[in-house]
Amino acid sequence: MKEFQSLWRVFQSQKMVAILLLGFSSGLPFALTDDSFRAWMTRAQLDLSTIGWFSLVSLPYSLKFLWSPFLDRFIPPVLGRRRGWMAVSQVGLIGAILALALQMALIVNQDGQPRSLSLQLLALTALALAFLSATQDIAIDAYRADALEEREVGAGASLTILGYRIALLLTGWIAFNLADRITWHWVYGLMALLMLIGLITSFQAPEPTRNARPPETLEQAVVQPFLEFFRRQGWKQAVFTLVFIILFKLGDAMVAKMAVPFLGGKGLGFADADIGNIRQGMGLVATIVGTLAGGALLSQLGINRSLWIFGGLQAISNLGYFALAVVGKNYTALVLAVNVENFCGGLGTAGFLGFLISLCNPRFSATQFALLSSLMAVGRDFLAGPASGELAQRLTQATPSLQAIPGLAEAAEPGWALFFLITLVAAIPGLALLPFFAPWNSSNRNSFPVDENNPGSR
Repeated sequence: MKEFQSLWRVFQSQKMVAILLLGFSSGLPFALTDDSFRAWMTRAQLDLSTIGWFSLVSLPYSLKFLWSPFLDRFIPPVLGRRRGWMAVSQVGLIGAILALALQMALIVNQDGQPRSLSLQLLALTALALAFLSATQDIAIDAYRADALEEREVGAGASLTILGYRIALLLTGWIAFNLADRITWHWVYGLMALLMLIGLITSFQAPEPTRNARPPETLEQAVVQPFLEFFRRQGWKQAVFTLVFIILFKLGDAMVAKMAVPFLGGKGLGFADADIGNIRQGMGLVATIVGTLAGGALLSQLGINRSLWIFGGLQAISNLGYFALAVVGKNYTALVLAVNVENFCGGLGTAGFLGFLISLCNPRFSATQFALLSSLMAVGRDFLAGPASGELAQRLTQATPSLQAIPGLAEAAEPGWALFFLITLVAAIPGLALLPFFAPWNSSNRNSFPVDENNPGSR
């Protein structure tokens, strides 16, 4: 009972409210270059291969470690090192989302087809939006790593994802339904206004109590975070850890990249409103429940065991989409597949975020968390995006030959069914690395050097 009361007090703090709202601010722009963007491209009749390659506009999420040292080294003139950079990036995001909305309104010809030159400009604007969003993430992740005490990591991780998923709910379920009524460019304009929530939170959030001394030179900001990480982890364990971060959510990301085209016009033919109500609405509620459950279980199971259990469930849940591809356009199967996959994905994300937070030294939290989350984005965007698009394109075009394979002959969508089986196989390498750096019986605690001249570094 005392443990429950203590956990409840953690969730009620002003710090946790700020972390929840900052999670919302982080999720909002990401979704606008993700599912919502793919839904607009599907509506504009782009082929699967083009949709897959457009995932590369998310490349800044994979490369953000390149400029994260600047956010560790330099301090804006207002709001301090973490909150100042959050506010700067949020102002830029509001402008970028409005610019994207304007271009989407002007991009389609009278025959409904997108202009090629306009698509190039749209890609550049989406790339700028992703850059600003990645910069905001660097600052928010560093703020969270600096602000959370060890006992708050599970709660902080779950509230971050809760806020993030609420943003996806708005840019998914609500946006998909609004798009049928007011068109996508007006939806994007509305989302730009909602970014004001993050900007206000940056001004109101409490300053972290663990204000470690920032690097004194840019060279220290660039070199020391990487050296400190490898020295603390040991070179062998550090390499296994980094490879694991790339691979852990690869199978899950492949499903996420192609789920909307599969459910929509490139597969089963569900309407945008159906996709919004079930995948973006009901599914995100399942993710939120999974995230909160994962955050609560994380403190009981420990980080390592959570990675084993949650990662396994996350991989197996892809079979729901395989079953949906076999039975065809069936609303009951859709609800089951979406809810199981999203609930297990929420568990996996909560455990994974807690793991990443545990790896960061507060003095270099912006750079180290950016490096780790960039590697996660490599698997999600650079590997899963183009690969899933090309793979889905080839498999769906090979339907006649696939019908000769046992188990696929009776499938409504044999190409898609095989695709989702492959996503399950893609999850195995990441799980196979767990014994090397996250043994079942190890607590995975990191110890950071203490600067005796700077108590804030403790």
